[in-house]
Amino acid sequence: MSNINKVVLAYSGGLDTSAIVPWLKENYHCEVIAFAADVGQGDEELQGLEEKAIASGASECHIVDLKEEFVKDFIYPTITTGAVYEGEYLLGTSMARPVIAKAQVEVARKVGADALSHGCTGKGNDQVRFEGTFAALAPDLKVIAPWREWDMVSREDLLNYLAKRNIKTSASATKIYSRDANAWHISHEGGELEDPWCEPSKQVWTMTVDPMDAPDSPETVSLRFVEGKLTEVNGEALSPYNALVKLNQIASAHGVGRIDIVENRLVGMKSRGCYETPGGTVMVKAYKALETLVLDKSALKYREQIGLEFAHVMYDGRWFTALNDALLAGAASFARLVTGEIVVKLYKGTASVIQRKSPNSLYSEDFATFGADDVYDQSHAEGFIRLFSLSSRIKALKAQGSTK
Repeated sequence: MSNINKVVLAYSGGLDTSAIVPWLKENYHCEVIAFAADVGQGDEELQGLEEKAIASGASECHIVDLKEEFVKDFIYPTITTGAVYEGEYLLGTSMARPVIAKAQVEVARKVGADALSHGCTGKGNDQVRFEGTFAALAPDLKVIAPWREWDMVSREDLLNYLAKRNIKTSASATKIYSRDANAWHISHEGGELEDPWCEPSKQVWTMTVDPMDAPDSPETVSLRFVEGKLTEVNGEALSPYNALVKLNQIASAHGVGRIDIVENRLVGMKSRGCYETPGGTVMVKAYKALETLVLDKSALKYREQIGLEFAHVMYDGRWFTALNDALLAGAASFARLVTGEIVVKLYKGTASVIQRKSPNSLYSEDFATFGADDVYDQSHAEGFIRLFSLSSRIKALKAQGSTK
């Protein structure tokens, strides 16, 4: 544990990183610089963070505003791929990690650090996401992961460690849930959620209204997209981040965006978590509805394949890879057609698309009508079906001993 002069720590002010600051100083005999990312988790988590970091032993604390970059450069591109992990998870934690880790490297370069550190445990996905980014952007910097090195194994161990050093913390041994929040979502793990047979209690959810308590009258919200990017909410032009904030406010009041899943972690174990993604749920639904209007069958099928692969690329922390670049480029080519307006109805935890229009729409009432029309000769379908099913016909004829 030598040859480290200065380390930049991804710092949240929670129990783990509060203990990591003095631990790094004691075991690596180095200067510790705290780095915190504002990705829209809220002022409560950031308030007093610099003072807390300094009190823990950090020499500096850099708080970097990443809100617009996070939404514009990471969330919006992910939406264009249609990525949903294991059918339900909208990748809220996963999407935040590459922008945070990239900014951490930038701070390290700025202050002349020779190491990076994080508070991720050896059981989770985040250690891979952070260190995958470090490997791609700063392979020359040493990575220190205290949870894989120290002998502390519990919250009580960390609390005792801080108490012996007279370092104050707001954490307690009775903490129930582990939560992670950003502009896109909030995740909840721990407590009763560790038993997959146990229904989440009301205290689990913090971002959305219980659907049972949501208004008895539905509310509609309109979203306008231009070439795959959300530009207006209810007719108001908004920046990417502010558009998401507005959708969160509207959708959370109706209990939209709750999921309760058991997922496969990258490290091999399964975990149970509850996620709240109100505005994101509306945004994803609207984007998908617009895609179905402007992409033909084969294009939509291929975009869906991109989304399936990209969900794993994002979840596994492979943002800064050639595969990621290729998948995003493919999704962007389809996104150029995704221009138009969608109206979504919100009611008691549901978000339903009820109206859609686009200048690039492939829908034609003249062709699709069940009424009389002059543009489609239904007799033409016979030849199409005969050719479309020709291989099946040939196989059946051979089985019958005939080739006619």
